[in-house]
Amino acid sequence: MWRSLSLLLACLLLGGCGLLPSSIVPAIHHNEVPTPPGPRQRGHGYASAELALRRFAGTYINWNAGDVQGHLRALARASVGQARSAMVLQASQSRGDRELSQAQLSNSGSVQAVAALAGGHGRYVVVTRESTHASASAGYQGLAPAWHLALATVSRQSGRWVVSSWQPEN
Repeated sequence: MWRSLSLLLACLLLGGCGLLPSSIVPAIHHNEVPTPPGPRQRGHGYASAELALRRFAGTYINWNAGDVQGHLRALARASVGQARSAMVLQASQSRGDRELSQAQLSNSGSVQAVAALAGGHGRYVVVTRESTHASASAGYQGLAPAWHLALATVSRQSGRWVVSSWQPEN
């Protein structure tokens, strides 16, 4: 017991156990090269934040296997920041989606609500009601329409509103 207690005391006194701070060495930043900002993005702006979100969401949820890539690319061109990156990524992923093309999937729906989140800063909740169908597969037969929720952010560009973040939650 005395041996364990002595070891613990020595450890605490020397700071080697992480319980007491040892000498702190500042980070050296002279080798870091800052990433230059990317090109300024411009998206299609709308007169109001709600209109920007309703148009974006409407395009996002209404598609079929034949036009989904075009819809996602159009959304990428119309948005900025994270929303643009997410749409570019989804468009490239949809290109190789075998189920999408083989089952001839389609989705349709409507925007049910757009509401600002508490605290402002251009953050919103977008609620949609959607139905997914497959004309070449029985796998989606009888699937009931579902509620979906997305968190979104809009930014002002030249006095107009542009979607800058889009995060579907389900």
